[in-house]
Amino acid sequence: MAAETIATGAGVARIALLGNPNTGKSTLFNCLTGLRQKVGNYPGVTVQRKTGRMIYGKNVAEIIDLPGTYSLAADSPDERVVVDALLGEMESVERPDLVLYILDATNLQRNLFLACQTAQLGIPMVVAVNHWDSARRKNIKIDVEALSKTLGVPVVPVSAARAEGITQLKEAVAGALVSKPHMNEVEWPESVESALVMARETLPKPLRAKVSSSVLHRSVFDEDRSFLIRLGASEEQAGKAIEAGRKGLFKGGLNPGNAETVLLYQYIKDRVASSVTSDAAGSVSGSESIDSILTHRVWGLFAFLGLMYVVFQSVYSWAGFPMDIIDGAKGWIQDHIAGWLEPWPMLESLATDGVVEGVGAVFIFLPQILILFFFIALLEDTGYMARAAFLMDKLFSWCGLSGKSFVPLLSSYACAIPGVMAARTIQDPRARMITILLAPFMSCSARLPVYVLLIGAFIEPHYGAAVAGASLFAMHFVGLLVAMPFVYVANRFVLKIPPQPFVLEMPSYQVPKVRDVFMRMYTQGKEFVKNAGTVIFAITIVIWALLYFPRSEELAEQVTNEFVAAAAAEMGVERSEVVQLLEEDEESAAALERKIDSVFVEQSYMGRIGKTLQPAFAWAGFDWKITVGVVASFPAREVIISTLGIIYSLGGDTDEESHDLREMMANQTWPEGERKGQPIFTIPVAFSIMVFFALCQQCGATVAVISQETSWKYGVFSFVFMTSLAWVAAIIVYQVGSLL
Repeated sequence: MAAETIATGAGVARIALLGNPNTGKSTLFNCLTGLRQKVGNYPGVTVQRKTGRMIYGKNVAEIIDLPGTYSLAADSPDERVVVDALLGEMESVERPDLVLYILDATNLQRNLFLACQTAQLGIPMVVAVNHWDSARRKNIKIDVEALSKTLGVPVVPVSAARAEGITQLKEAVAGALVSKPHMNEVEWPESVESALVMARETLPKPLRAKVSSSVLHRSVFDEDRSFLIRLGASEEQAGKAIEAGRKGLFKGGLNPGNAETVLLYQYIKDRVASSVTSDAAGSVSGSESIDSILTHRVWGLFAFLGLMYVVFQSVYSWAGFPMDIIDGAKGWIQDHIAGWLEPWPMLESLATDGVVEGVGAVFIFLPQILILFFFIALLEDTGYMARAAFLMDKLFSWCGLSGKSFVPLLSSYACAIPGVMAARTIQDPRARMITILLAPFMSCSARLPVYVLLIGAFIEPHYGAAVAGASLFAMHFVGLLVAMPFVYVANRFVLKIPPQPFVLEMPSYQVPKVRDVFMRMYTQGKEFVKNAGTVIFAITIVIWALLYFPRSEELAEQVTNEFVAAAAAEMGVERSEVVQLLEEDEESAAALERKIDSVFVEQSYMGRIGKTLQPAFAWAGFDWKITVGVVASFPAREVIISTLGIIYSLGGDTDEESHDLREMMANQTWPEGERKGQPIFTIPVAFSIMVFFALCQQCGATVAVISQETSWKYGVFSFVFMTSLAWVAAIIVYQVGSLL
């Protein structure tokens, strides 16, 4: 009968999934919801909101996966979201009917700290003790019945990675939605209760009744005025209440800065110790021996670099086959559409070079993005990501950052947008700001097609696949190596970020769950197609228009006459014979068509823009066609590939793997000037272009997200600074490379 009450007459039950980071919360969320998930942002903030539907029998419950946090201190945007969501004080997010709290069986007492804080909010609770299999391996024995009795709520052992105990957990949740069990609250000493009374008495009488004990606890312990202000107190009234409460704590012999932490951990130790026995001596020697290498200041760094090399080499090699399939399918569609719309040239061009190319430009990147997220998911699920953050803390500390910046920066290698948003977990506002500005320097997946095109066209043919892979690997670190000195200068002379202690709980090593890895790939791929894909598609249409217009029949006729005259002179025949040849020979007709298209592009709006800006880029070895590609790619980096395809009259279906595009680029020569007849694309030019794209802030969506996270002032600054830096660096690379 209990299971039938998951969905009640009042609506679908809301369950908040809560726990510390690295407790397997995301894995459990996937077990409970499967593919029935939605990803978005909480109202008014950029913190990601994941919701899903848990189906049990004929009933449904909504599960909200709250951000992982260690406390309800609300010092960061993530923690603020958790507190507001639990209190039901967030717009469009109702107070949950139940909290499903996740404990790590291997670190029970540490995880119970947040549970005890949550108990004060008066929300029914069910506790899932995850990593039960790991606890068995470490000889940690937990008396579930005794722990349930101590806490006063149902306690269910689960192993989310193995999907064990999930049915029992659903049954416990269904029953709790009826019985509404509340976790036993902490019995605070008299000195704390007296301090809270003192705080309450300073508030105006009409306000005292509105302020619950839980809100008063959070306000006094965390020195957070926002709770009282939202209930109607002024800044001054909230400040006086908090000051009175903290003075009361001090008067009672407690340090207001750590009173809650000391008392809660003592309470947990006294109550829970009898439920847990451990004979773990020597049981973690395997993990310790692995960590002695992976977290070593020298060998750990080499292991990290080696692992990153394997990741990026795999992205370079593995994506080729599926990208070829996508490219072939796109070409097949374009050929059929071109045949149908042949009587209407402009409509044909719009459909093939605009619409189909726009869709293809989105899906052609999916293999690379999915492979990258495959490895990121593996690193996170095995527990290595935390070790990497520990290693990076040592490298980042010299410039004022901590290992907490590592996760946002690593995320930026897939896309700068989630990387910028991930910086919200950094508490210090100045460290958060510099991490946000640093994130776009990481070589995101949108830059990858540019590297693949140029490396495949110029590096691999001359030096082989090994050097090509090494070049791709090196390009992913250009942004980081160039940006870090600027971070040091900004920290030392502008922001002056204070030293940040880096505290990170090392999760146990786990065997990744295949379903979770592919779930992550599916979710991130879907988000890319949905968000970035719409931008790429729109930009492709705009670029097509700028490259297509203006277009006149008079210009086409002029080019045709010049082509016929030149061919007649070269062949030593009459013009009429050349005209007849064009009518009979498809290859000759195609050559004329390419010539006309080339002239149309040169005379287009985009061609005119490129020629206007080309003198500024000539110092970097760019001709007007490369400059047009650079300008066209400002809204989205990867658009340069299809733009170059159109410029070189190869069609908008061209991608970075195109042999024709690579051959066309290799054969380009300077038409005039002191470099007339010399190849345009040389090794220095190839590296100059790649360095420009490695450093340039060209993604309009990233600029928008930076502006949303900070302000438009910083968004514009990021764009101008990175573009200027990329321009200077490209010039230096080309000029120095040309001298070697």
